[in-house]
Amino acid sequence: PVRDAQGRSYATGKRKNAIARVWVKPGSGKITVNGQDADAYFKRPVLMMVIRQPFTVANVVDNFDIVATVVGGGLSGQAGAVRHGI
Repeated sequence: PVRDAQGRSYATGKRKNAIARVWVKPGSGKITVNGQDADAYFKRPVLMMVIRQPFTVANVVDNFDIVATVVGGGLSGQAGAVRHGI
């Protein structure tokens, strides 16, 4: 993957009417969505599970920090868009 000067990789994810811009960088597993902690933004545990699925499948849980900006759709579509961006 291509990385910028800060060591981040960028991708766009889409699901339903939601569009997510996602930056991934090596870190401790912190996930931020629209300036908030992901647990506060996606209040349902199942939505957090959706976001963490790519890390679980790749067996790299807590190895990367995620910063995402999401617009459009509902929370379920937004969680799916972030997952696709990851």
